[in-house]
Amino acid sequence: MSVLDLIALLVTLAAVFTFINIHYLKLSATIGLMLLALIMSITILGVGAIFPDAGVDKLAANILGGIDFKEVLLNIMLSFLLFAGALHVDIQKLKEEGLPVGILAFGGTLLSTFLVGTIAYYMFPALGFDYTSLGLTSAGDFFIICLLFGALISPTDPIAVLAILKTTNISKNLSIKIEGESLFNDGIGVVVFLTILAIATGGSAAPSDVALLFGQEVIGGISLGLGLGFLGYYLLVIIDNEHTELEVLVTLALVLVGSQVALAYHISGPLAMVVMGLIIGQGNSSEHEEGIAGDYVITFWTLIDEALNAILFILIGLQMLLLGPAFIENINLVFAGLLAIPAVLLCRFLGVSIPITLMKFFRSFEKGTIKILTWGGLRGGISVALALSLTAPEFGLSKEITNLIIACTYAVVLFSVLVQGMTIKNLIKN
Repeated sequence: MSVLDLIALLVTLAAVFTFINIHYLKLSATIGLMLLALIMSITILGVGAIFPDAGVDKLAANILGGIDFKEVLLNIMLSFLLFAGALHVDIQKLKEEGLPVGILAFGGTLLSTFLVGTIAYYMFPALGFDYTSLGLTSAGDFFIICLLFGALISPTDPIAVLAILKTTNISKNLSIKIEGESLFNDGIGVVVFLTILAIATGGSAAPSDVALLFGQEVIGGISLGLGLGFLGYYLLVIIDNEHTELEVLVTLALVLVGSQVALAYHISGPLAMVVMGLIIGQGNSSEHEEGIAGDYVITFWTLIDEALNAILFILIGLQMLLLGPAFIENINLVFAGLLAIPAVLLCRFLGVSIPITLMKFFRSFEKGTIKILTWGGLRGGISVALALSLTAPEFGLSKEITNLIIACTYAVVLFSVLVQGMTIKNLIKN
């Protein structure tokens, strides 16, 4: 299929599934679309098993296999989604909650990465996935691979989190903690993942080199976001809502240029998009002042956000077409995925509760903050994209390693969106 054919197929599925969800399922868009896509995938696999000569499952898998999920999400969709999400964040509230947001996004992500990696290091061998069966030469290499899984699964997905938060009546202070943490720990998580991946694939593990790589990604991403953000703010002040189409083109150009510059210079594009969105979106969430980005710009980016969200979670659901055969071939992958769910939840709880407990000595938190942050820390497309990126030949990871990580990641994401996403409203009410 050509690129245009794939786009037409995905947009059509998004429209059909959205119609079904709105009129029949009446679930949150994120949950409903992913559920329908998952049902479609399982149905196709079932038809393929019953009628193997028809080749329906192979045809669908080949079509989906033509989509580079990592390229589509990390290098294209993610910039648009993070910028759109950051536009709606109340920057004044974010400043007030800056300390807990920063500690949770940075410290919580690093802590969770280490905890998940440590649990995986002892859990995987119990299921028959030790370093020898995975084609590794030492237990040390195996621990790095476990940390790699911890890095990609620890950051909460801002796309999933923000989509679910829109449907809840959560307090503004707690909402900004969840929004801010998810937006920033996504960028931090990607940087941690790339740093550990560089070590796992033969890069230098020297502390100075790791710090340099980490600093380049983080500081470079924030600096790029600040530069483009103030440039965009200045241009929108000049335009002053007189030409709404020009305002849209300016923001669109900044997102596209910013993501390409970040990619070219190996700095964090996600962090750049978040910072730029926060600066350009100043005032848009305030009741007392009008944002510099006009209503037309906000409406445009809201539409982009909704459309890309729909396509993203349909793609996640359809990934079962590619992963299903691996689960069937090795049932232990299913067990590994099932055990990864409580392990990741436990580490999320510790990654949230330890920093908040320490901060309670000098800062007050709302009742139920730890509980809501733990259960509301959804994983989504970013984790799946990072896991799928490991299959690239240049990384040289064995099929056994990538299958294990992808299976665990997919199980956690499915549970996160379908179970946690569907029950978060009741948790907030209680």
